[in-house]
Amino acid sequence: MTETLLEVTDLRVNRGGAGVLDIPSFRIYEGEVLSLIGPNGSGKTTFLETVACLLKPVSGELKVRGARVGSDISFLQYRRRLAMVFQEPLLFDTTVYNNVASGMKVRGFKGSQIRPLAMEQLERFGISHLAGRAARKLSGGEAQRTSLARAMATAPEVLLLDEPFASLDLPSRETLIGDLQDILKSTRTTTVLATHDRTEALRLSHRIGVMREGRIIQVGTPEEVMNHPADAFVASFVGVETILKGTVREMRSGSFLTAVKGGIIEAVGEVQVGEEVILCVRPEDVTLTSTTGEGPTSARNLFHGRIAKVTSMGLYQKIDVDCGFPLVAYITHHSFETMELSEGNEIDAHFKATAVHVIRREKA
Repeated sequence: MTETLLEVTDLRVNRGGAGVLDIPSFRIYEGEVLSLIGPNGSGKTTFLETVACLLKPVSGELKVRGARVGSDISFLQYRRRLAMVFQEPLLFDTTVYNNVASGMKVRGFKGSQIRPLAMEQLERFGISHLAGRAARKLSGGEAQRTSLARAMATAPEVLLLDEPFASLDLPSRETLIGDLQDILKSTRTTTVLATHDRTEALRLSHRIGVMREGRIIQVGTPEEVMNHPADAFVASFVGVETILKGTVREMRSGSFLTAVKGGIIEAVGEVQVGEEVILCVRPEDVTLTSTTGEGPTSARNLFHGRIAKVTSMGLYQKIDVDCGFPLVAYITHHSFETMELSEGNEIDAHFKATAVHVIRREKA
């Protein structure tokens, strides 16, 4: 994934006279799956629609393989190299097969090519048995599989996906994500996925971009974005439950101490005494133990607290602990029952200094 397939420069979009998108620079590499995550209204759909030339920007340049769209190649030539799938499947009132074949017909594929290519995609998405069924009689998952099969049948250089799983029930969503993951891996189709669900992005992506208020504020590998968020907003959006502001008080050999409201936390990083920082601790990095003691720990940060709240999150329990400052941990249901925990219990919470992600705050 070294060759730039699509490049955006100085892209700005206005709606109602107000700026809704401002992207100074953005690149998509050949063969990668890049997910754009962010809350509703952050600009994900606007970005995809602008890249697809469905929205006209106020300014900006779009290049595909180095060719400028609108000058080096026409908008029509460019559009024929893309395919886009929306949250709600947009299917014609005809059979599943005719829907999948329709994109190829519009793009001038030879008649001898259409049937084998359409059947190949129907097989890939597990809907070949539905080829003769009317599109209006499909379930939500079947309809979205048809929409994806139609897009992939045109062999797009870039596939744009706008919240394609959002309207599906959980079982349909899980199986479709798994199937699409395998298909994108085998075809190496360059894909941009817009989603508000970070778990979808983690499963599918080589890189993740986080959007806020029409801007892309961080782009990186899933590991970089999840474990090294650029600011407090990114941290909260990618699942960091404990975000604390503090001031560096003391430097130690290989670490430093930060005073936060209600306690002192040891972390690792390049900072200076007196500097204001933001400390981020992921809940899966926090270990809870009984106050009676369960042996020594290598964690530098050990705090005694009280369980303030217990929330069931399906596969695990979310534990809010009051340690003088708020701290969140995840534990399994088995551990929760074994430790006989409940709200109000006293508990010890600990985490390593290396588990603390440090964000240096810019001075105003």
